[in-house]
Order: sequence, then structure tokens, then C-alpha cells
Amino acid sequence: MTEDDIIKMAQKAGLIIDGNNSGDDDLFAFAAVVFARAAALEREACAKLCEDNGLFQTCEAIRARGTP
Repeated sequence: MTEDDIIKMAQKAGLIIDGNNSGDDDLFAFAAVVFARAAALEREACAKLCEDNGLFQTCEAIRARGTP
């Protein structure tokens, strides 16, 4: 995802984006946190589905992707 994509999504959400790009660093930092959390939730949902179906090695591998 590009910085332009993030700005367009912020504008679509009704955030005020000024013309001199002040606050962009905060916006991009916030977007990174949101995307990381969304990815973690998606990984856990996939891991839980695998776990519920007895695919324990797969769920462990999925969960491991979220650790640095």
C-alpha cells in the first residue's frame, strides 16, 4: 500500500488532510498500527480455523508468522 493510498483512505473516512502534509507522519504511523492489528486478527482467525479442524502444525505456523 502506498502513501497515496493511505491519504485517499483517510480522506474517504472524512479526515482532514491539509495541503502542506503536516501530520502525515502521524497518519502513516497510525495506518501502520491499524494494518498490523488487522493482520494479527486475520492470522489468529485463520489459525483458529485450522486448530478447530485438527491442523495443529498449520495453526502453529500461522501464529509464528506474527512473531519477529
